[in-house]
Amino acid sequence: MQNQQDEILDTGVVFRRSPGLYTVKGDSGAAICSISNRLRKVLVYPTADPSSRRKRVDNVRDIKSTDPVAIGDRVNFVNSGDGTGMITEVLPRKNKLNRHSSKLKELEQVIVANVDQVVVVSQAERANIYWSLMDAFIADCEAAEIPAVVCITKMDVADDDIMDGVKVYTDIGYSVILTSVIDNTGMAEFREFLKGKVSVFIGKSGVGKSSLLNYLEPGLGLKTKEVSETTKKGRHATSHFEMFPIDIDGVTSWIVDTPGMRKFGIWESGEFDIAYLFREMRPFIGQCRFGYDCTHTHEPGCAVKDAVDSGNITSRRYESYLKMSG
Repeated sequence: MQNQQDEILDTGVVFRRSPGLYTVKGDSGAAICSISNRLRKVLVYPTADPSSRRKRVDNVRDIKSTDPVAIGDRVNFVNSGDGTGMITEVLPRKNKLNRHSSKLKELEQVIVANVDQVVVVSQAERANIYWSLMDAFIADCEAAEIPAVVCITKMDVADDDIMDGVKVYTDIGYSVILTSVIDNTGMAEFREFLKGKVSVFIGKSGVGKSSLLNYLEPGLGLKTKEVSETTKKGRHATSHFEMFPIDIDGVTSWIVDTPGMRKFGIWESGEFDIAYLFREMRPFIGQCRFGYDCTHTHEPGCAVKDAVDSGNITSRRYESYLKMSG
């Protein structure tokens, strides 16, 4: 039997998650952990006298998420010393990407936490069919307050009008990297964007994510594909996620792929004016005839629609807004 004295209290990062098990890397090494049952409950305290030293638990309720632990979480855990352990606490997150559970819409599903940036990937060939989806991904990043980097792949076969679409994003203030693994276009710049960061890749299947990952580290695209196959076979759409370490000029960087996900969706959608998630619309919010009650769809005297007519907001991005707010 493992002696209790061999147990080590440690802090680490969750880099792999499968149903009920989490692989955590800490100073004491890696351990495959279960979680403490108390992490699945929320303690509800009554309003107490400020002078009271003791807090009495008034109620206990289930958490409103499918899983209290996500990839990228910093956690306190007990390392048993035999390759196993138990997560006892999830430390405060600086951010998270989430969505509604695929099974129970009232539950939040956190996909990944503590992210430095999201790389929104699309392809140069037939790019016009992907713009609205990219706008939805970028809006999700705005809602989560996580920087979004636009990455256009397959520039070696780019459509003639690709730069018009790219200019829409650069004019708003987003970083855009134009890449090709065939002729190495933009790849040095791309590596610099990833160095030392936790980056989440998101994009529709077939846009070139696997080729990018294989360029960064041979075989990495295959590893993420294997994870994708696991998610398709699991009970839930995201039952297995993993954060992969890569070396960029001697600096450890982390990649999280999101296979099979067309979008995250905004869990806190009721808290947002969707227009606020479009940077170029923010200056016009509240300037409409109906003020903050304007939906920017049909009302007269709408400052956002006037900005579209004057060219300050592109009709393409406005159409994406209408799709999201409809």
